[in-house]
Amino acid sequence: QVQLVESGGGSVHAGGSLRLSCAGAEWTMRHYAIAWFRQAPGKEREPLLCISPYDGTAYFTDSVKDRFTISRDSAQSTVYLQMNSLQPEDTGVYYCAGRGGLTGSNCSKGPNNFDAWGQGTQVTVAS
Repeated sequence: QVQLVESGGGSVHAGGSLRLSCAGAEWTMRHYAIAWFRQAPGKEREPLLCISPYDGTAYFTDSVKDRFTISRDSAQSTVYLQMNSLQPEDTGVYYCAGRGGLTGSNCSKGPNNFDAWGQGTQVTVAS
């Protein structure tokens, strides 16, 4: 559907921080729910957290509530994932994804049926 582009991945030592960025078309970024997912090698893609222009933010997993936050810039053009206190188990490919529609644009709908995906950005956390 629409294209999203992630950036900001890299390598960091345990305890460090990274901020990932997700950019897309203006309509998408202003009206879609935007969520972050990650996929570790050999594992299923894991939904992390979400931001919506209509119902705010939501965490899809409790495991990152104390370390990861999602936000938008003031121009509403970029969604960020701030990751603090990174650990080796956070290693993986991180994706942003979008979902539109009357209900799909709400994070409260949950982590399924996101259909606009970025290419992913690699995050590697060394011990």
